[in-house]
Amino acid sequence: MQVIEGSSSMKKTKGKSSTTEREFVFEFKAGKQSCHLSVPLNFPVEENISDLHGRLMLLHNLPCFIEKDLKQSLEIFIEDQTNQDRDIDSELALQKIKMGQVDMDHLTKAWSKAYTETTLEHAKPEEPNWDEDFADVYHELIHSPASETLLNLEHNYFVSISELISERDMELKKLQERQSHEMDEVMQGLGKTRSDHDVNTVAAKHFDSQQELENKWASELKQLTSIQKQEYQEWVMKLHQDLQNPNNSSVNEEIKVQPSQLRGSHEGNERLYEEQRQLEESFTIHLGAQLKTMHNLRLIRADVLDFCKHKRNHRSGIKLHRLQTALSLYSTSLCGLVLLVDNRINSYSGIKRDFATVCQECTDFHFLPLEEQLKIIQQVVLYARIQRNSKVKNHPDVLKNGSSEDKYKNIERNPSNIFPGEFYITRHSNLSEVHIVFHLCVDDNVRSGNITARDPAIMGLRNILKVCCTHDITTITIPLLLVHDMSEEMTIPWCLKRAELVFKCVKGFMMEMASWDGGISRTVQFLVPRSISEEMFYQLSNMLPQIFRVSSTLTLTSKR
Repeated sequence: MQVIEGSSSMKKTKGKSSTTEREFVFEFKAGKQSCHLSVPLNFPVEENISDLHGRLMLLHNLPCFIEKDLKQSLEIFIEDQTNQDRDIDSELALQKIKMGQVDMDHLTKAWSKAYTETTLEHAKPEEPNWDEDFADVYHELIHSPASETLLNLEHNYFVSISELISERDMELKKLQERQSHEMDEVMQGLGKTRSDHDVNTVAAKHFDSQQELENKWASELKQLTSIQKQEYQEWVMKLHQDLQNPNNSSVNEEIKVQPSQLRGSHEGNERLYEEQRQLEESFTIHLGAQLKTMHNLRLIRADVLDFCKHKRNHRSGIKLHRLQTALSLYSTSLCGLVLLVDNRINSYSGIKRDFATVCQECTDFHFLPLEEQLKIIQQVVLYARIQRNSKVKNHPDVLKNGSSEDKYKNIERNPSNIFPGEFYITRHSNLSEVHIVFHLCVDDNVRSGNITARDPAIMGLRNILKVCCTHDITTITIPLLLVHDMSEEMTIPWCLKRAELVFKCVKGFMMEMASWDGGISRTVQFLVPRSISEEMFYQLSNMLPQIFRVSSTLTLTSKR
């Protein structure tokens, strides 16, 4: 008989007095020769059995035909020895209890705590969450006859905010006109009765006055939205409680709001929303390798903020054009919008300021205001940058080329900024047709005509679509040309080349969706700027079905 002894490398010494060494014995035949494998093991065994088995096979050059039997025998041996150790420990623990060496009260509390924490039916119920309760109540009411009342109330709040904003804009306009007149008088006397110091003094005074007035109106607007949100949430909860009582006559009166009263409250202050003719083309496609999924595609010519602004129903004059948005607010069919922004997380300039102004026009009764969401995002980005900086400093070998080094220096200079292709997300319940806004960072490179499928903006779109798949966003609006406004360098060939690139990339990303979410039907809206010509729009419309290969009905005839 050939005896195989386990080497010392197989011993797992932990340096603890509680470990015991036991010998594992395995016998097998190799042809006519009987072999005996003996390996010392330390118990309790904390090593993975599969790893231990592989090391035995490799170190002792064991034949492959015993691999399965060896692993089975090893598992049985470890399980038996472990159970024996547990039985011994249990007997010793029982002996200590019988001899009075253990505090029974302490042991009972420990067992009770462990049992209640691991057994669901005995666990303490979770404390009620106000946000979750309000969400459930709102979702129930918006899908009931009370939905009209909710929208009417939201519209009244919207009118109040609009009136306050109008007063603010009027007062700021008057201040600017008065300051402009004063500055003109000072400039006319420059060099005669006025000096540069006088001009600087007047300019500083004007700046302080404007800042003071803006802060005053910002405080009033914040206070009004806070009051509206509290009143609205309390009213919704009270309405839900009252609706549980069918004999409550006051509820019926509350639901039946008189449209004439609401219309009269804002008829004189209503601002007309001028809309240019919006062009739209819709397509239905089927994508997938084996199991094809149907998707809806739309090509729309409009302004990006048209999906956020509130449009009144001109027939009744009382409802916001957002009933469908309210119905799907707490559902698995959310609507998203891609907004192209710069690398700073704020709402002080450009499209970000316009978007923030739209968000201010109506109080958000469900989520934090935009400014508070941006503050939280800034903190998260700053924390992520600190983590990345420490990683780069600890592993300087990651800086392999000049671009990476420049990027690292940029992180140190502006740790709260984001890079092209990165995006942050804000949630809204007060927009017209959008629940989720993806703020995608792009730079001036998107205006050039030589970007590729690996451009950060394109990869950012891929990541956005992946988020849509994992978070129930079934409708997403994407700027087709990766710009919100047209400029001189954006010629017809530029537009066609950019649209072809985005169409093909989005098609590839949508085919990936089948592996991300199992194949769910979605609506993708491609948005082009409002200033684009109708001729260009229809050229892009003709390109879309060629790239996505829109399915059409095929009629077969046979001759007999």
